[in-house]
Amino acid sequence: MTNDGVNHSRRRFLLGATSVVGGAGVVGAAVPFVSSWQPSAKAKAAGAPVKINISKLEVGGRLVVEWRGKPVYIVRRTPESLAAIKDIDSSILRDADSLAASQPSYVTGSARTQAGREEYLILVGLCTHLGCAPMYRPDVGAVDLGGDSWLGGFFCPCHGSKFDLSGRVFAGVPAPTNLEIPPHVYESDDVVVIGIDAEIA
Repeated sequence: MTNDGVNHSRRRFLLGATSVVGGAGVVGAAVPFVSSWQPSAKAKAAGAPVKINISKLEVGGRLVVEWRGKPVYIVRRTPESLAAIKDIDSSILRDADSLAASQPSYVTGSARTQAGREEYLILVGLCTHLGCAPMYRPDVGAVDLGGDSWLGGFFCPCHGSKFDLSGRVFAGVPAPTNLEIPPHVYESDDVVVIGIDAEIA
């Protein structure tokens, strides 16, 4: 075979053009494929931190916000309820020191809050038994919850689990652990952000 009559310039041009068109096709096909691995804007929003202004939350009141599809309770406790939490008989609680609880390491003590923020309780409003939403029952001495022994807290009507005003579960009820405390950080005295860990922020 001979190369007589072969136009080498034209051959190089065709090879180059074919390579460029082929490379563009690969990139064009790869971009949508790789993009499909990224979470959607809706998914990003569902997991995004939630910023809440708590300046108008009254003493003894509760706010409910949504974070990652879960209800989060923010309770502003009274001085009396904080005193009751400290004085509660730990033998009636399943995990008084929250050793088995799901909570950030910077949340400590019987108040289950960041140091200096004891007034505010922030927890996921889902019973640790089967995920029902416990009712906020701050009414001390509620007859249907034990009368004088009830110092306020949360009651799950589904199966009767009870929690104190720190979300600590009582012994002898179906819920196995204390209510979960989500990661959070205070941006200011009036603004808290749910979903950002105070140790990282």
